[in-house]
Amino acid sequence: MLMSEPCLLIGDIGGTNARFALANPDEPGFSNELTLSCADYATVESGITDYLERSGSGRPDAICLAAAGPVVDDCIRLTNNQWVIDGPTLREEFHLSNVQLLNDFESIAYSLPLLGKNDVNTIGVVEEEPTGKRESTFAVLGPGTGLGAGGLLVREAGIYPVVGEGSHAGFAPESRMQLNVLTQLRQRFDRVSSERLISGPGLENIYWALCKIREKPVADITAAEIFSRVLANEDAIAVEAAQLFFETLGQVAGNLVLALGAYDGVYLAGGILKRYPDLLKTSSFRSGFENKGRHRPLMEKVPTFLILHPQPGLLLSLIHI
Repeated sequence: MLMSEPCLLIGDIGGTNARFALANPDEPGFSNELTLSCADYATVESGITDYLERSGSGRPDAICLAAAGPVVDDCIRLTNNQWVIDGPTLREEFHLSNVQLLNDFESIAYSLPLLGKNDVNTIGVVEEEPTGKRESTFAVLGPGTGLGAGGLLVREAGIYPVVGEGSHAGFAPESRMQLNVLTQLRQRFDRVSSERLISGPGLENIYWALCKIREKPVADITAAEIFSRVLANEDAIAVEAAQLFFETLGQVAGNLVLALGAYDGVYLAGGILKRYPDLLKTSSFRSGFENKGRHRPLMEKVPTFLILHPQPGLLLSLIHI
């Protein structure tokens, strides 16, 4: 990118990684993408400074950051790491007047109309809906270090994201085993939200609870190790934990559909699901998703899609700049 052109610094910041790139506000797409570990930097400002040096970029003309936490008074306190992203501080540090902050799933919601056929994969089989609808409502959900959730309203006047912290709603068990897992997790947490089960740390929580229930030694094991054992079929508790993880993801996704009226579809995001698409497809995700009692016939017609695009959070559409 020629630095004589307008330069926008964009970022998608989660609990573990910060993904930065450069964009031209007058053109779609981005370049100079780089992923940094949040733990390597004390502040977001130091991470941005290092990114600009490593990418050979000068001072940007504007900054637009999406991060995993609610935007309150032009500030985001990330839920799952120590960073505080403050609009006024960024403006002062980088001598800019134009700094915009978004919730990370707000940015992913904005990306949905930009996703092509090769950017998504259908999970489960549903009836095709008639094309040409003028208004639609979608939900988006994704487990990573935490669990993000949101929605998108597509209307004649434009597109409008639905932003919230729905993943922190209380977890509601729908089976005896889920109730037993919840009982165990109450020993670790005063309150058990959906995120305590549906995230990387959430899978570890499920595994821990199942070891307690099965009266097996509790191992200190990461989510990646659990999935590795599942793929190798060498740990029955790991297999059970993964099935419960995907089933619960389906239940929460279905709840989000009912809450938003997102009957036009659910988009699943996050690195965990992209790394294990085959496990997702063969899991009880759709069973948990459709199991809504009297509304099962309605849920059976709602399509669910896995987002394959490597960085949907950076497809900000340059809407706010």
